[in-house]
Amino acid sequence: MGRRRTAWWRVAVVAVGGVVLGAAGGAPGSGDFTASASPVRSPSASPSSSVTASTSTTASSSTTGSSYAFAEGAPSVRGATDTGDAERLDPGTTYRSSLPSEGKVYYRLVLDGTSTMYVAATAVPPTDAAVTATEGVRVSVQDADGRTCSAPDTASIGAGRSPRPLTVWGVRQLPLSRSLCRGAGTYYVVVERVLRTESSPGDWDLELAPVLEPRLREAGSTSAPEAWDSATPAPPGGEAVRRRGGGGFTSATALEQGAWRDDVRPGQTLFYKVPVGWGQQVYATADLSSASGGGEEGGFVPGGVNLALYNPVRGLVDDTSISYNGSQKSGALAALPPVGYDNRYAVSDRVGGMRFAGSYYLVVHLAARVGEEFGDGPFGLTLRVRVKGEATAGPGYAGRSEPSGIFQVGLLGRGSGAGDEGSTVAGGDDGGGGGAGMKLVAVGGIGAGTLVLVVLGVWVVVGRRRAAGV
Repeated sequence: MGRRRTAWWRVAVVAVGGVVLGAAGGAPGSGDFTASASPVRSPSASPSSSVTASTSTTASSSTTGSSYAFAEGAPSVRGATDTGDAERLDPGTTYRSSLPSEGKVYYRLVLDGTSTMYVAATAVPPTDAAVTATEGVRVSVQDADGRTCSAPDTASIGAGRSPRPLTVWGVRQLPLSRSLCRGAGTYYVVVERVLRTESSPGDWDLELAPVLEPRLREAGSTSAPEAWDSATPAPPGGEAVRRRGGGGFTSATALEQGAWRDDVRPGQTLFYKVPVGWGQQVYATADLSSASGGGEEGGFVPGGVNLALYNPVRGLVDDTSISYNGSQKSGALAALPPVGYDNRYAVSDRVGGMRFAGSYYLVVHLAARVGEEFGDGPFGLTLRVRVKGEATAGPGYAGRSEPSGIFQVGLLGRGSGAGDEGSTVAGGDDGGGGGAGMKLVAVGGIGAGTLVLVVLGVWVVVGRRRAAGV
């Protein structure tokens, strides 16, 4: 009996110890920390979708020679050539698919009559594909009557004429003043290649990321803010810290405010993510180092460097292209408004994209033609990131997003209640990030420590009662 009691005590202590270690291990500062839940689910999490597991995860695509890191474990879904065969996409799950060189492909959504739905599509050409500046990809969301719920979003290769991941987003936004796309029912995501005239034939890889945003508890303003601080602050100075960029959205490297150093090769695309809370503004610049010889031979690549900012649902907020002649170059994103729910009602895409808190993605691409003119590199890349202002409470959602936590920053939300996506953020103008993490460890440690005492107390009482024959 004593042996069984001792074994029980060991199991309890080990289990509680795991809780303590789990609380500490999840704290900010532990490697590539991310506050939001991963938007990738296993195929079993989406029983309504007829998909099969993808054999390719974060590795390069075996069929196209793509260097993009697709979501690990993402299920594969086939794009149908008509709506009748369209397979279902469930919010919160990231999918693998392919995009043919000609024609549209369709995917199906089943939506309620209260939530907003976003679907981001990232099309990835083969690294050796011949592409033109104007060709690209387009996405839209349509209702069962073929009506488009919002203006189709299009992205093109650009002046660099370099194969790179192109991301567009479709949306069914609620509430709307008009009746179009307001009802519950079946909707369709439509993806297609556009202006393909001289490019190579063949499929492009495709990643699809549907996200559900619940309605607010209380209806608010339906007008965009009229004024905000549009002054661009000086980028952070100081010595840049080396940080390696990720190969895709789901493997993006977490950055805070500060200066960050990386290396980039021609044809490569690097992904980073920056936590931005409600009420905060984000600024970013990218500096590319000079090439060996400083461009003395007169080479020139229009759009040689592309810097883009995407919001938490992968919608493009702003981007800038920098021509490269072998000398050091710098580019900056335009001043952006503070993150606010009402930004979605703005006419400007740059303002409208800053509509929720969460991880904002910085994506840098170096055109393949830079290698033809100035060698294979690598070239030094410095990102300077500033997050201005204090984070405020979120707008108060009536339910949970899918994936859960995508509109949060930090593990501890400001608001209360099951449906609140309010948030805090580590690091503002001071660039700090340790306070929230230490609070998290302290809370986790205190809670786990209390649990240890309770378990040991119960064990002692049980032992005494058994010894007394009770």
